Amino acid sequence: MTEIPPSIAIDLPPLGEHGPRRARALMIQGTASDVGKSMLVAGLCRAYTRRGLVVRPFKAQNMSNNAAVTQDTDAEPGPDGTPRYGEIGRAQALQARACGVAASIHMNPVLLKPQTNVGSQVVLRGRVLGSCPARIYHQMRQGLMPAVLDSFERLCAEADLVLVEGAGSGAEVYLRDCDITNMHFAERAEVPVVVVGDLDRGGTMASLVGTWLLLDQADRERVVGYLVNKFRGDFSLFEPACKTITEHTGWPFLGVLRWFGGADRLPAEDSLALERPATTTGGTLNIAVPRLSRVANFDDMDPLAAEPAVNLRWVQPGQPIPANTDVIILPGSKATRADLDVLRREGWDIDILAHVRRGGRVLGLCAGFQMLGRVVRDPRGIEGGPGETAGLGLLEIETEIGGDKRLVDIAVTDQLSGCPISGYEMHMGRTSGAGLERPWLVLDDGTGRGPRLEGATSADGRVMGGYLHGIFGSDAFRAHWLEQVGAKAAGLDFIARTEAALDDLADHVEANLDLDALLRLAR
Repeated sequence: MTEIPPSIAIDLPPLGEHGPRRARALMIQGTASDVGKSMLVAGLCRAYTRRGLVVRPFKAQNMSNNAAVTQDTDAEPGPDGTPRYGEIGRAQALQARACGVAASIHMNPVLLKPQTNVGSQVVLRGRVLGSCPARIYHQMRQGLMPAVLDSFERLCAEADLVLVEGAGSGAEVYLRDCDITNMHFAERAEVPVVVVGDLDRGGTMASLVGTWLLLDQADRERVVGYLVNKFRGDFSLFEPACKTITEHTGWPFLGVLRWFGGADRLPAEDSLALERPATTTGGTLNIAVPRLSRVANFDDMDPLAAEPAVNLRWVQPGQPIPANTDVIILPGSKATRADLDVLRREGWDIDILAHVRRGGRVLGLCAGFQMLGRVVRDPRGIEGGPGETAGLGLLEIETEIGGDKRLVDIAVTDQLSGCPISGYEMHMGRTSGAGLERPWLVLDDGTGRGPRLEGATSADGRVMGGYLHGIFGSDAFRAHWLEQVGAKAAGLDFIARTEAALDDLADHVEANLDLDALLRLAR
């Protein structure tokens, strides 16, 4: 792994001047990860936007391999006049969508993309700084605070309300001095905090009181109240617990957000969601997706899972790929060679080769596409130790990890299918080989510059792949692809489905919480 020296991120200058702070701000922290902070912020973003406020989401630091491409409006266009792009966590991109605005690098200025158990790629305001172990990042991250605060102030200058999301638990006091995303940020940015507990996982009373016990007096006073999330059943049974929490903490109870049944219609932020049992059954087409250790951009599968004709299953470690699978999809990964090793350790490589011999289909997306080739080389050790790893050998291609990261939003027409396609690229690999002469897609952006060949297919057309993420969100192309593999699309408008889910979430938040009271707490 290529390490970043701790000093490289120190005293980074802000990108430029911004106007005075206009917005009020409110921070949503949790008692733990996965208590529903991201979804709550998305619902509040849509609800307050519908009330006529200009709303922006913000999360100082996110750790996720589920990322979105954003146009970097602060950077000069490229040499050919094309926009410069950055990347942020996909949760903040969804929250931006809930606000009805384009996603910005300032909504998530620091993005950590795990590559190993002890190290991540560090992305600062949309640009890759490099990769480093956690111990190095721990030393350097206070040097990122000026850029984080600058991004926050930029959003405050253009909005009426900025909704700030914390990360994990705000009570990890051993990290307080170098924290850039919870209580230290709240102190520096002078933002009041609401703490959220998750009743579904249990231990809510202990987690909220324990949070209060761990915080120092100044941070306790920064908390303006607490919410209980994911409640099911008769809340009167839990009311005594709320009384106890308030007696111990002095924090006012701000309400209970009951279980939102439409959560599965919105993309999950964390790959932990993939460990839950599959919910798509009753279709005619069986799709299996191996759950790689560093799986990335896994929401690529959401449009397929939403189709009634599709049974989509994430195959967990320790499980074989089912013999009745029609299509295997290899998803993106932040560590291609390491996840090739995972494929072999789990025996999935044997399952995939047997599936192909039986006439089954295989599709690789981004890193999954690289895995289908003959070899993946990483001579500079960008994703781990330098070296090379044999691929599955199902496509006549070879990949070398290196060069500048390719980040681009794409809205084109595929000449092979005749379908409009929107998606994005986000990768550092460069792929070559004879297989590229049989492309998966032929992309034409309508500028007259000619089509671009994308991806590769096997000689029999049953194995294919390419670098485009988000491609199945394009309704016409998804229908075309499903017909190719033996299923019929339901005519689903996936974008409208997501918008409706955000509206339903906002309705749910409006019905459960006193939004006027929360707005009064913002300052």
